[in-house]
Amino acid sequence: MTASRILDPADQAQTPKASRRDFLSSDDKDMLFAARDAVKDLGEARSVIYWPDLLISSGIGHAGLAFAILTQSWPLAAMSGLVAALAFYRALMFIHELTHIHRDALPGFRLGWNLLIGIPLLTPSFMYEGVHTLHHKRTQYGTVEDPEYLPLALMKPWSLPAFVLIALLAPIALMLRFAVLVPLGAIIPPIRGLVWARASSLSINPDFRRKPPEDKFRSRVFWQELGGMVWAWALIASTQMLGWRPLLIALAILSLTAVLNQLRTLVAHLWENEGEPMTVTAQFLDSVNVPPPGIAAEIWAPVGLRYHALHHLMPSMPYHDLPEAHRRLRSQLGAASTYDGANHPGMWSLIGKIARSTMVSRSR
Repeated sequence: MTASRILDPADQAQTPKASRRDFLSSDDKDMLFAARDAVKDLGEARSVIYWPDLLISSGIGHAGLAFAILTQSWPLAAMSGLVAALAFYRALMFIHELTHIHRDALPGFRLGWNLLIGIPLLTPSFMYEGVHTLHHKRTQYGTVEDPEYLPLALMKPWSLPAFVLIALLAPIALMLRFAVLVPLGAIIPPIRGLVWARASSLSINPDFRRKPPEDKFRSRVFWQELGGMVWAWALIASTQMLGWRPLLIALAILSLTAVLNQLRTLVAHLWENEGEPMTVTAQFLDSVNVPPPGIAAEIWAPVGLRYHALHHLMPSMPYHDLPEAHRRLRSQLGAASTYDGANHPGMWSLIGKIARSTMVSRSR
């Protein structure tokens, strides 16, 4: 099957969307060629967009956190904490861009992001760099070698709430990693090896083992881990002067940020693959776009992540160009094309679809 599924408008209402199963053995080459040709004038990461977005998002996050700590009103603290969590979430998602943009595209952006967000949130960029790109490898997506894939739709129904709620513990786990395990690893090499292999990547596959860093990346890891360790110690030491309230509020806000990200991860794919290598089209259709007109997805899937399926077609496309790339492909291929098979209305419909799949899988 190589021809793109494009139908007359009169047939669209009764025609089901293309699915991963339709393209397990061959690609929709028309769609892939269209994706290549339609965006030739796009793809340049623009610093005039990246920097203001990062600075405003991180600024609101830090200001919201400070207000939540300083105010004596719990309702105001809760509202400020929610604003901070959403702003931190948007700023944190730039870690995804750092893994794809060319190293020379935005001078100083990686350092700036780590100083503003990566180190303060104990999630430096090394935890995603060199990991996320494995998720995009043609032969590794959806297999046991993919650090960012679990067949959630084929697992037991209780696995979905467990998958989301475990994110509440992420800030505490990161504090433990940087404050305790990093210095222990510097003294005891086996601990260092274990921490690197099992606790140094933003992955969801429990079987994933990270390979040791090499060359220039090793130096980058050293400085980022050192910064994270010093910051974690400073946070713990601050409790002796300020008490535990500021740190507990910060951890609560970051737990909310982690849960938002985990919810977004839950609906980033349909999670229907059982470990076999997939065609590019099948990978695309196992991934999710939540395009306009809805605006909620811009909050829970910021920095271009509402176009996650499109991102799998063109991983190096900057987030600010994805809306235009989507518009062009949707216009060129049509509303009932293979491309439309990855477009979904929203988070709750996706959660319902995945939840129903777990129940069907369980009954088999």
